[in-house]
Amino acid sequence: MFRLEGSRTPQDVEQVLAALVEWLQSPEQASLRRAFTVWLKRVFLPGRVPGVEFSNLNDLQEVQSMLAERVIEWTEEWKRQGVEKGRLEGRQEGRQEGRQEGEASLLLRQLELRFGALSEGDRARVRSADSDTLLRWGERILTAVTAEEVFNNL
Repeated sequence: MFRLEGSRTPQDVEQVLAALVEWLQSPEQASLRRAFTVWLKRVFLPGRVPGVEFSNLNDLQEVQSMLAERVIEWTEEWKRQGVEKGRLEGRQEGRQEGRQEGEASLLLRQLELRFGALSEGDRARVRSADSDTLLRWGERILTAVTAEEVFNNL
């Protein structure tokens, strides 16, 4: 069970299942074979391949045969899911970066309108600040007399 749970690829699952079938082939192991078959079709496989029906699998050999037929398809699906997850994470990071750039641009504009042209050092400081710092500076701009007062007292 642990080796199956730890399997990273469909090929790994197929190899572990082949070893399990061989290990449980004797007639005395019939109840253990049934228990593994039930666990595979109700817990393990639905977790790995959501939306696929496994109720027609009645023993480990059937599970092994079905896996052999579907391993290529599942490999492609798992890769696709990984790519989609990576795209989603990339989009989220991109949105965060975009928000932060927008916050920095707005603060720079406000600082220049209030205090005049900023030094290149102050401009770089604003562009490299995190969102929380930009928010604090954006609040301070309302009461500061100079641009330095905005940046000081963190």
